[in-house]
Amino acid sequence: MTDDADPTARNRLDDEESPYLRQHADNPVNWQPWDQRALDAAEEQDKPIFLSIGYAACHWCHVMEEESFQDEDVAELLNEHFVPIKVDREERPDVDSIYMSICQQVTGRGGWPLNAWLTPDGDPFYVGTYFPPEPKRNAPGFRQLLEDIAGSWSDTEEREDMEERARQWTDAIESDLEETPDRPGDAPEEGVLENAASAALRGADREFGGWGRGQKFPQSGRLHALMRAHREGGRDAYREVVEETLDAMADGGLYDHVGGGFHRYTTDREWVVPHFEKMLYDNAELARVFLTGFQFTGRERYRETARETLEFVERELTHPDGGFYSTLDAESEDEDGEREEGAFYVWTLEAVEEAVAEHGPDAGLADDEVDLAADLFCDRYGVTPSGNFEGTTVLTLRTPVEELADEYGRDQDDVEELLSAAKSAVFEAREQRPRPPRDEKVLAGWNGLMVSAFAEAAIVDSVSWADTAVDALDFAREHQWDEDSGVLRRRFKDGDVRIDGYLEDYAFLARGAFDTYQATGEVDHLAFALDLARTIEEEFWDDEEETLYFTPASGESLVARPQELADQSTPSSAGVAAELLLSLDHFVDHDRFESVAAGVLGTHSNRIESDPVQHPSLALAADTYRSGSNELTLAAESLPDDWRETLAATYVPRRLLAPRPPTDDALVSWLESLDLDDAPPIWAGREARDGDPTVYACQSRACSPPTHSVAEALEWFGE
Repeated sequence: MTDDADPTARNRLDDEESPYLRQHADNPVNWQPWDQRALDAAEEQDKPIFLSIGYAACHWCHVMEEESFQDEDVAELLNEHFVPIKVDREERPDVDSIYMSICQQVTGRGGWPLNAWLTPDGDPFYVGTYFPPEPKRNAPGFRQLLEDIAGSWSDTEEREDMEERARQWTDAIESDLEETPDRPGDAPEEGVLENAASAALRGADREFGGWGRGQKFPQSGRLHALMRAHREGGRDAYREVVEETLDAMADGGLYDHVGGGFHRYTTDREWVVPHFEKMLYDNAELARVFLTGFQFTGRERYRETARETLEFVERELTHPDGGFYSTLDAESEDEDGEREEGAFYVWTLEAVEEAVAEHGPDAGLADDEVDLAADLFCDRYGVTPSGNFEGTTVLTLRTPVEELADEYGRDQDDVEELLSAAKSAVFEAREQRPRPPRDEKVLAGWNGLMVSAFAEAAIVDSVSWADTAVDALDFAREHQWDEDSGVLRRRFKDGDVRIDGYLEDYAFLARGAFDTYQATGEVDHLAFALDLARTIEEEFWDDEEETLYFTPASGESLVARPQELADQSTPSSAGVAAELLLSLDHFVDHDRFESVAAGVLGTHSNRIESDPVQHPSLALAADTYRSGSNELTLAAESLPDDWRETLAATYVPRRLLAPRPPTDDALVSWLESLDLDDAPPIWAGREARDGDPTVYACQSRACSPPTHSVAEALEWFGE
């Protein structure tokens, strides 16, 4: 039988562009991509599907590959008795969410690799995460598990039991992911924000910052809720939790103190040892929350942390033509050429001393300062002989500069200069190490998150950051957006563009485009955001169920059509979409965007009110719906420097900037580009006065008098 007749006769992953799938292209397992040919083969051969889901930077995915998927005997079992399918969860989050749902329901936990056994029509009947090759710690051995499942499938009675379980599990998936209440209510009341902040406060780790008593993950949505609630008159403890958490993330091993940027999470409660992969979405959301943290607290170190994070993204995760790559792996080669987690990032005393000795002079250190600079660096970042991670040290901020100045009898400015030179030397030495592999696919949604971060930095830090945001939007419009059909493609890799976008792709990228309009005052970005929003309404909004689904109506039919309501590693796409549509409602001549947002918030109001900590994006959208945006219409050719300085330094919850040309004559071309006959209320009648840049502050259809001072306009919101 030829490969054309039987696609399962060979490993087909070498035809794929996904870096994760290509990692498995040389396995003896005859891996198939998730496509119709593979699914049809399972039906025709009456074989169960073995589905394995992971991503390129997944440590335990690498482990299971080495232990099992490269094993010839295991491969023989998989090839003979199953149709083995590999899925990159970053490319197909819809497939991942479906089978992760049942994994969490059945086992009480999730993670990757996610391994599921399915009937030929896709219904799951056995599921788990990492399986060791031999039984270990109550986990079955993978080879024996394959033999047992294959045997049961060939037994008529046992197969009936498996198929019945598959039906029950599929019903459970549908209930978990598709369910909407029979009688949707109204959007949550104005107290939703206080409820979210109060719940976040109750669950906060007040000793070490963040949430949880084991692994620590970033929780940007909760921090935004706490900041907004505090500014609206909430408790001082809200502010304390924000500062405790931002400090913990910036001081600990989650943050890369040499090269900037954040790792995925820490394996311990104290924020010391990270899982070293770096994800684009984490760095996008954390850059935004640190920029907001600067405005909220006035602490410059938060803005500096965001700035260094964006510099890292520009340096290491940016496509030459714009757009952003997805991840850096946790593993890289050590000195012996072995792949080790964290090898690129960890240090020993000797390695620091060698780095400063070799590169310190180029960083401005005099010969008699080299040893001192190395000692200061080690004290500052906690580098010790025993280390804190397998005999090496993950850098953390351990000793304040003031204490170092006292201990070494040096002026504080001198200590900071020596530390800066040492850090530069260590960075240069690290650049000589084998680099972590990079997943170079460009995902529309994740790019949208990063565009928003750069756009926000253009407001809060330097307007120059807007150039990177614009380049990324231009990349998406050129390579991933089909203007004629209104279809956005999720993934670009080496010129190959595939997969119709999901709600997160449209919502995140539209938010990025809208944020770039706010930062630049360029109407083309607003137009792009509106185009994407129209497709959200057409493809993802279900008028009968009054909800936004994660997959498009015209997309592939799976065992369930999921919704994404809770914030996870990325914000809830439904929550981001709802808040985005409320913002864009100001710029259209209909009320459908607001109606969609209100419908989503009403349908899921019980979920938001009963568990706001898991739904902060929806809670924030509900607050915007109830309280209204704080609108600033800016009528000017360009923003005066003092306006920019004021906006940069001021925290404004629910801020909506609406720049427009200074005259109505100049506004005409904007209206034409947006296909509007008349100016929307947010622009109408709001020309520049007396020939000078003019600002109008409005909320809930009430407006301040026009003024030439942004500071004065902002004061109006507090009256």
